[in-house]
Amino acid sequence: MNFQNTKEFAKSIDAQDELAHYKNEFYFPQHNNKDVIYFTGNSLGLQPKITKNYVNEVMDDWANMAVEGHFYSEKPWWDYHERFCNPLAKIVGAKPSEVGVMNTLTVNLHLLLVSFYQPKGKRIKILCEEKAFPSDQYMLQSQVKFHGFAPEDAIVEIKRREGELTTRQEDILAKIEELGDELALVFIGGVNYYTGQVFDMKTITAAGHKAGAIVGWDLAHAAGNIELNLHDWQVDFAAWCSYKYMNSGPGNASGYFVHEKHHTNKDLNRFAGWYGHNKERRFLMEPNFDAVEGANGWQVSNLPILSLAPYLATVEMFAEVGMEKLIAKRNLITSYLEFILHEIDKEIDGTEFEVITPSNQSERGCQLSVYLHGQGKELFTYLMQNGVITDWREPNVIRLAPVPFYTSFEDIYNFGQILKQGILSK
Repeated sequence: MNFQNTKEFAKSIDAQDELAHYKNEFYFPQHNNKDVIYFTGNSLGLQPKITKNYVNEVMDDWANMAVEGHFYSEKPWWDYHERFCNPLAKIVGAKPSEVGVMNTLTVNLHLLLVSFYQPKGKRIKILCEEKAFPSDQYMLQSQVKFHGFAPEDAIVEIKRREGELTTRQEDILAKIEELGDELALVFIGGVNYYTGQVFDMKTITAAGHKAGAIVGWDLAHAAGNIELNLHDWQVDFAAWCSYKYMNSGPGNASGYFVHEKHHTNKDLNRFAGWYGHNKERRFLMEPNFDAVEGANGWQVSNLPILSLAPYLATVEMFAEVGMEKLIAKRNLITSYLEFILHEIDKEIDGTEFEVITPSNQSERGCQLSVYLHGQGKELFTYLMQNGVITDWREPNVIRLAPVPFYTSFEDIYNFGQILKQGILSK
């Protein structure tokens, strides 16, 4: 498409966008009595207007039925989590039996590593990417310490080449081959939170398996953003938060995936709890654990229904639209944002915006991470003070995420004009 840096062009594309009306289905913070331009769905998604209905339904059932709501509410609480299996399976490319919801992201990763990080002999090492999200780093460090290893001995980071901002796939594959029978686990963020780089999960998973390792993924920035085929890629396990692209609310419940090939493996360790026990006999209060078949057998505690309600609202919205349409708009609107950034570059002497996110659409989602050469944090502050909510990462990067559910092409054009004024006002 031949993009133009005009409001008329942006409006014309919005008029053709079959998802445009979903923008009205979300609440926006206000700036001067107008909706802000919201580019931080990669950190916390906006609230869908239907969310309150789902939460109020639970509150009403609790008020009117109390404990009986577990079995007699319209959506009984005792199996409320099972409503996620079909829609989540479509979002992440899994079988319904392979996905579930519980806890929060890092908690779930810890629970999954109980099963999937089992170092033996010299096969003790975990391979991860340089500058992984800090919570993943802390989680991995504590896991290897729990097994009696020093992080510097057991954790291997894939380094970016000097002067490069993203990670080369050939370096990941070479390191997997080099580690060979010392490698216990490959664990990488499917989309790097800082650069927005999407990793080739299919190829990396296959390479990890060839080396005899387990392969898992943190999909915090991937679920609801990029195409995933976890089952077909033979991924062993994965987990993701629900409050970024999936709009379920701050710190809300996490989704997780366990490939069906592991469901009946009795040799896997597992931290068991009541809600992972055989559903049909759960209330017999039996003394010995008998896991539910499938990913739900990794459940531990009674589910937090008030947290799941907002997540169910947005998961059903995803089911209504489908990932194919969201990805098609994502590709177009992210490309338009990239175009606008380069146009502002051309219009103002001495300005250079370096997009460090790969330009290849197969290597990015809807996030563009931008180095502000010649600019400082004052430009970020100007944007925030003028109705553009974006995200700053040291030393000099802003992250921009035009989420297809609620970002318009006119938003992108207007952002460009505010950005230009911010630079000229210095």
